Amino acid sequence: MEARPSLFDPRVDRYLLSDEGEFVVDEILKHPICMVVPAAVTLLGTAIVCLSTLATTWVWIPVTVAGLVVAMIGLEKFHELSMDRFVVTNMRVFRVTGVLNRRVATMPLTRILDISMFQPAMGMILNYGHFTFESAAADKGLHEITYVPRPKTRDLTIQRVIQRAGIRAMAMAKQVADDGT
Repeated sequence: MEARPSLFDPRVDRYLLSDEGEFVVDEILKHPICMVVPAAVTLLGTAIVCLSTLATTWVWIPVTVAGLVVAMIGLEKFHELSMDRFVVTNMRVFRVTGVLNRRVATMPLTRILDISMFQPAMGMILNYGHFTFESAAADKGLHEITYVPRPKTRDLTIQRVIQRAGIRAMAMAKQVADDGT
């Protein structure tokens, strides 16, 4: 029985090739620093709604509506960020994004040519970083993954998965064979 779509959990397990032996090695959510702006916008909208009660004339109606709109925008962005998942499996990496409209971008481990990790100064303090994946096809959905918590650990995990999949061994054997001819 297939899992039903959820508005609060992307349920990445339904995208796995379980019958092929695929399993999740790491499921990565955005770093909490991403939630600061949406939370601030939501609080601003809530404050506007609360302040609208101080108005004595009909002005409270548009102010309340404006406050509700601002709060809803903040909540929507917060929800969108919490649904963004980057998943490393034993066969591929993929990213699930979206709330009502889901987008799944997949890249097999065999197509990953290079992985770059960038940690800005604030990222070094708060322990987050950004990954750039280079592949032959340059998949846009997986080209850049931002605000990854514990980036050094995640980088080592991805490198281990690629190594265990034997992809590097196959590439080195091909290179040796090409050099020998």
